[in-house]
Formats: sequence, C-alpha cells, structure tokens
Amino acid sequence: MSIAPVLAAAAHSADIARFVEARSTAEGVSIIAPSGMHPLYLAEAASRRGPSDPLVVVTATTREAEDLAAQIEALVPAAKVALFPAWETLPHERLSPRSDTVARRLSTLYSLAHPDETGGVEVLMVPVRALVQPMARGLENLAPVHLERGDFIAIDELVEKLVGAAYSRVDSSRGEFAVRGGIVDVFPPTLSHPVRLDFFGDELEEIRFFSVADQRSMEDTLEAFDAPACREILLTEDVRERARAAIAQLPGAADILSRLAEGIAVEGMESLTPLLVGEMVSLADLLPEHSSLVFVEPERIRTRVDELVRTTEEFLEAAWSSAAQGGAVPIDVSQASFSSLEDTLGELEARRLPVSTLAPFGLDADLTSQAKPHPGYGGSIANAARDLAQHVSDGWRIVLTTAGAGTGRHIAESLTEAGVTARFSADL
Repeated sequence: MSIAPVLAAAAHSADIARFVEARSTAEGVSIIAPSGMHPLYLAEAASRRGPSDPLVVVTATTREAEDLAAQIEALVPAAKVALFPAWETLPHERLSPRSDTVARRLSTLYSLAHPDETGGVEVLMVPVRALVQPMARGLENLAPVHLERGDFIAIDELVEKLVGAAYSRVDSSRGEFAVRGGIVDVFPPTLSHPVRLDFFGDELEEIRFFSVADQRSMEDTLEAFDAPACREILLTEDVRERARAAIAQLPGAADILSRLAEGIAVEGMESLTPLLVGEMVSLADLLPEHSSLVFVEPERIRTRVDELVRTTEEFLEAAWSSAAQGGAVPIDVSQASFSSLEDTLGELEARRLPVSTLAPFGLDADLTSQAKPHPGYGGSIANAARDLAQHVSDGWRIVLTTAGAGTGRHIAESLTEAGVTARFSADL
C-alpha cells in the first residue's frame, strides 16, 4: 500500500522543512519528536538517498526495524529498503541461527557490496544487536546461486553449487533441495514457497513455485531466482583444515571440529567462527563510505546493548564455573562477542559516517518537533468524530491509516454515521 501523498503534504510543514535544512548543513542531527513523526522524518531522509549513500536506521529491536521498514516503504514506494536481521542466538551458544535469518543477512550484505549488480540498498534497517555483533570477513562477497530460465547447467554442477552454499539434500524445507530425474526442488530461505526447476537435458526450461502440501506446481512462472547461502560458515577446504588443526588444541570442542574437518555441518558450529575463519569484522566496516546513520530512541538502544554485553559475560562466567566443576573448558572466542555501544560509535566516527538521533523526549536537541503525541480515543468513535469535525472546520486535511482494508472500511462507515464524512481508499 502506498501513502506517498502524506509525505508530500508533510514536506510543506515547518518541522520537515527545518529537518531538511539541518541535515544539509550538519553531519549529524539530534531530533526530539513524538514517535508518530519518526516515519515521516526517516521517509523524508530516505527519499534523498541512493545505493551509494544509503540511510542506515538503527533500532532497539527487530520488530521496530520491521515496522519502520513497512512505514518507510508505504511513504516512499520507490525506495529500496532492506533489513539486516540479527541472530536469534548468542555468539557463543552451541546453537545455529535460523537459515532464513542467515540467508537474509547474506543477501543484504551482497546487495550493499555490489550495487551495480543488484541495484543496491537505499535504506538499511538494522536492529542494534546486528550492528554490535562481529561477523566473519568476506560474507559480503558470498554470491547467491543465481539461475535464469534458459540457462544451461548440468544438474550435478547445480547440486555442487547448492551443497557449497550449505543447502542440505533432503526435501522441501527451507535450506534444503531434492533431485528427482530432471527436476530439482529448492527452498531458498528468503522465499515463501519452494521453487521447482524443470530441466530438459542441461537446459533449465521452467522455474515455478510449488506447494509443499501437495507438491503441485503453481501457475505463475519465474524468469530467474536466487538461492543465497544458508550458513555464515561455508565448509571450504581452508575451513576444514583449520578445524582439523584445532582438534588437538581444543579437546572440549573435538566432537564438533572433527565433523567439520570431514565437511559435515554441525548445529552450533557458528560459535567457533573466529577459530574457523580468522578475522572478524563489524557491519560498520562494511557500510558504503557515504552512508548516513540514524539511531531511533538512542536510550533504548543503549540499554539493549548493555543487556546483550551483560548476558554474554554471564554466559561465559557460567561456562567457566562449570569447567571448575569438571565440565569442558570454554573456548576463547572473544572476537565474536558483542561490542559496546561506545566502541561501535568509535568505529563509525573513525570512518567519518555521520550519526543522527531521533528520540521522543530529551534535552539539548538540534531540532524539537512542534507535533504533539495524541492521547488516543480508547475505541470511542464519538470522541474521534468530535475532534475530527473540529479539525475539518479548522481547515485540516485528515488521513487515517489502518493496518488492514476491513478496519479502514469499518472506521469510514462509523465516522460517516457519526456525522463526519469519510471515504475509504485502498491507495492514497
């Protein structure tokens, strides 16, 4: 759904005009505004960015990043918005992040690093957990397995590529594939449905989505598809050799390392990332050189980072306590630990990437919005109709947005019955 005209109208307001002027004359701007204004500020900034100078929006949680991404896309439909999600696991846990999380991270990194090939990213949404967690160097260059209808490729070669991207040859769950004669079924974690590749010899004749429930192909055909990698550690010969060499030094992880040395992916192998890949980098290292960052509700972001750092320290303390009582000695993978917010801001400053803040309250801001948060109506249409009627008589233009079309129709009918003429529209 597009509500782009809302941004066009808001751009004439004194608040947005002052914001545009401030951003043009200062590298970083601190703004105090009600949370309802945040999408407008971000959308206005997003409308002026491109793949070479993306807007990076940092939030306290993934849910907030997803919500703001949807709002920005509704206000600026042409913007190329991408989410860089965080792992669901701690860096040292013997648990692997979900394949769809990893695939989305790798797709986003590849788009950032290769804008000429992919179209790039203009707005990058980042929960702060993803910003402060180091990752293996080189992930931004892991190209997805890309196929187009009419391509010539041997099925054995395709299988080798999928296995190399950490897909399992099982069946139709995310991150898996199956081969049946001249048909290859693949389920890239970033897609809602698995894809059926129909070959005639070595020629890819048809690409279709299919249903997992009944295995039937869906009607629409695809011209191309991408299958991003499912793990952030691919079992290359170099990684396998590192695992083999570490077995004698780290008997506590010998079970995992020995299987990795044989080329077998293991649950929780990501906890050994610094050992297996060597150098670690942060997202701050990989952002394009003309990026601009906005921290939304910085105090909540700071609290979240402090919690993550404290939780990781407690996790390691518990592991050492267990070792003192006869358990396995923890492996030193401190390079993978969450960075502090101060260290992360220091990295951004060292790269001269401007950082702005957007908060609902505070002191000494560069800009303070004249907008005021609304107290809400508690579901009372009568109270809403009274206020809206007054605004209409004062010359306001009023747009009410809802999450669903049914809710929008119901509110329009209720307001009209209450004496305020309202019209529903699926697109503004």
